[in-house]
Amino acid sequence: MATDNVTYMTRKSALPVEGIEPYKPEPGEEYMSDNQLAHFRNILVAWKQSLMEEVDRTVDHMKEDATNFSDPADRATQEEEFALALRARDRERKLIRKIEKTIDRLDAGDYGYCDACGIEIGLQRLEVRPTAEMCIDCKTTQEIKEKQMAVQRLVVLLGLSNRYNDGVTLQ
Repeated sequence: MATDNVTYMTRKSALPVEGIEPYKPEPGEEYMSDNQLAHFRNILVAWKQSLMEEVDRTVDHMKEDATNFSDPADRATQEEEFALALRARDRERKLIRKIEKTIDRLDAGDYGYCDACGIEIGLQRLEVRPTAEMCIDCKTTQEIKEKQMAVQRLVVLLGLSNRYNDGVTLQ
């Protein structure tokens, strides 16, 4: 990876974990060197630990605050707060699984390379999104295709396929 004309990340607020400095490669350092792999492993492990601690805090909070309110409005408010907290924890649970999958990729030697095209994902992208599986170009293309497919499904669902179909076969 050419490091001559690259500006490296200095804004720590963009990182997923506090307390870990952004990686600054040495001149001529090979992409996904042992130091880089160790750096990203530290980020992933710390991020997973942070998420698991948040899950524990939520469980403790729900146990402590589980009160049987006599007022239906108070009870509904508490149930809604619990539902929001559980929904957030469910998203975090999925993220923990993704982090574990990423650690497995790191162990297998596949970390840092795009699943779609095989090129380097890039240190800065991995700093901000350590679980990234695609380079920015492939990810952008995938998102554009997903949007196009969603529009096509909507057109079909609304029965507009004959009116607005300009030669493209909708599925």
